[in-house]
Amino acid sequence: MSSSADRPVPGSPAELAKALEATGYLADDGLATAAYLALKMNRPLFCEGEPGTGKTALAQAMAEVLGAELIRLQCHEGIDASQALYDWDFPRQLLHLRALEAAAGAASEKLDADAVEASLYDQRFLIARPVLRALRTSPSVLLVDEVDRADDEFEAFLLEVLTEHAVTIPEVGEVRAVTPPLVVLTSNRTREVHDALKRRCLYLWLDHPDLTREIAILRSRLPGVPERLAGQVAKAVRTMRGLELLKPPGVAESLDWARALQLLGASELDLDSAAASLGAVLKYREDADRVRAQLDAVMA
Repeated sequence: MSSSADRPVPGSPAELAKALEATGYLADDGLATAAYLALKMNRPLFCEGEPGTGKTALAQAMAEVLGAELIRLQCHEGIDASQALYDWDFPRQLLHLRALEAAAGAASEKLDADAVEASLYDQRFLIARPVLRALRTSPSVLLVDEVDRADDEFEAFLLEVLTEHAVTIPEVGEVRAVTPPLVVLTSNRTREVHDALKRRCLYLWLDHPDLTREIAILRSRLPGVPERLAGQVAKAVRTMRGLELLKPPGVAESLDWARALQLLGASELDLDSAAASLGAVLKYREDADRVRAQLDAVMA
């Protein structure tokens, strides 16, 4: 990975948009401005929107633009601070303790309890989880993915870390970021995230791209796909999103569908190729049945 010195921070939203485009991520003016301000103001960027609108991909593209390590914390129900911050390698600590006891027994010496405890909580036994790794790594982009799946207590923990850019490990002391990571939080809005966390962040709502931009994304990421096919796929997917499906297709599904059609040798989208490849774009049987029942309208 290139160092941050090799990749200076873009000097304007337009420059950032151009740098993101070079990675394959096409950003509109609002997105580029929000990401630029997050960098310049050293504020977390809270990205909210439907699944498949490019929230996670934005963090990945920002890491590439900055020449930074991308560190991902995947949130889930029941996640706690230890899973995000650090843990101790208990099996290795136990082996170390047994080795000390064996050595002391062989030498007929008594172990010093304080010395043993200090050696057990040496940093070599510390397992750094994503948040601690991000504080220790410079430059880095910390992606806190699907924070809406976590609970209130975990939100409070994140708020403290994002405010201080530091954590305290009782056995080691304070760990403070030399250069705070760029933090990108994503939410699919399965529940409302508390205002206290949102206030700490810059907010960005990501919607599905309009037709022109989606075609541009398909052409950029899949340059071998014919322009006509890219346009037909983007238009059909846009129609599907208006059908109240269980899982409306995102940009990732558009890309998968276009790639699948390309591999099938299709130069344009017709009823047969669309019906045969729906598994690339729809992920629920009910959605596939609904689209097949009105495939003519979807492709109109």
